[in-house]
Amino acid sequence: MASARHGFAGTTVDFHQRSPAHRPYDPGLSLTASGKRAVDEEIRQKILTLLDEHRIMTLATLRPDGWPQATIVGYVSEGLTLYFLCGTDSQKAANLARDDRVSLTIDHDTSNLMAITGLSMAGHAQLVVDRAEAEKVLRLLPLKYPKDTELPVAMPTPDDVRIFRITPTVISVLDYSKGFGHTDLVTC
Repeated sequence: MASARHGFAGTTVDFHQRSPAHRPYDPGLSLTASGKRAVDEEIRQKILTLLDEHRIMTLATLRPDGWPQATIVGYVSEGLTLYFLCGTDSQKAANLARDDRVSLTIDHDTSNLMAITGLSMAGHAQLVVDRAEAEKVLRLLPLKYPKDTELPVAMPTPDDVRIFRITPTVISVLDYSKGFGHTDLVTC
């Protein structure tokens, strides 16, 4: 039942192994090769930098027939919490109403193979029902774009869209500069 994650140059680690106390989330904790948690500020900063540098992600939800559905959506983040919005009657919203589990990737294309970096996450997406939180997310979205960029349409209101909050459970940090296929894991 134990699942392992590895990179070609990374270390295989069991990300389901947890301490008996099931320690609460700390974004500065990562798994070592022995499966124990160790503070790693460098990885935490790498995650936050990648989140700040990007504005779109590929998000996978589960369809009613069990097949994953991957779509590209814009996002904003606060710390390791991500937010995205979608149509009120969208397939994503229907999928998440049934099963809140998601997987996502954040990355970019590069012509240098050894410069590939990105994030892969598993987590849970919850509908934002607090109006103040929803309005805050809608204010943050345009800030992901250059200041001189004009939006082609008016920003929607919380009543026009569904806004979801993603809380990650595991984050894989891909960084080829540390070796081909290198990944570091952070459990949340």
